[in-house]
Amino acid sequence: MGKIITICNQKGGVGKTTSAINIAVFLAVAGKKVMLVDLDPQANATSGIGANKHDIKKSTYHVLLEEIDIRDVLQPTAIPNLVLAPSNLDLTGAEVELVGSLGREYRLKRALEKIKIEFDFIIVDSPPSLGLLTINGLCAADSVIVPVQCEYYALEGLTQLNNTIRLVKDNINQNLTIEGVLLTMADYRTNLTREVIQEARNHFKDKVYQTVIPRNIRLTEAPSFGKPIYLYDKDSLGAQKYEELCREILGLPLKDAIVK
Repeated sequence: MGKIITICNQKGGVGKTTSAINIAVFLAVAGKKVMLVDLDPQANATSGIGANKHDIKKSTYHVLLEEIDIRDVLQPTAIPNLVLAPSNLDLTGAEVELVGSLGREYRLKRALEKIKIEFDFIIVDSPPSLGLLTINGLCAADSVIVPVQCEYYALEGLTQLNNTIRLVKDNINQNLTIEGVLLTMADYRTNLTREVIQEARNHFKDKVYQTVIPRNIRLTEAPSFGKPIYLYDKDSLGAQKYEELCREILGLPLKDAIVK
């Protein structure tokens, strides 16, 4: 049965969507069957994988309102083995519409339970908040990957996120674990980057991935072309690092390349 991993951080601008897209892509390139679920009303994962978010008629919004089966929103992508459950602006209304609904935290979990067995991995991109959409992502997940930007104040918000994860674990998803802490946007020319990396490793120990995602212009450019880094420039440093990350997630030796 497939593993559901939610990419989560209530702080914006930490590389969350970039990580969700490229983790999903490199897992698919490794031969795994993968679904990318866009749970963010901004729909950046949807556009970043190549879909036109303005043309989306049925999205995760309709899935959460239980108007449609998740199979009916899935779209193919340019990557074999990878399908997308897209988002659009309709999702902004979901939190308000679901506020009085019984079991509203379980909507995504119920939707994915019907299809989980058909995938090796389901990667959920959550919004930069700790609202109902993110709670749905955490409730449905087996584990969480937390991207942390290598900048000042980066670790401060993690206390609040840790508390939320603990509350979800204690009350609605006792199997939830932290898959890993992913350090992003590293600039090794600065002492600050090295300090944040060291502090994260001191605090989270072996939960911090060995792979650190650097600041990389090709990673920044790729979404504007509607392409994951694998299709935009698979020889770039950013692509190499996301490939390394996926080898860590899969438990493969770092020297074994996924991309041939």
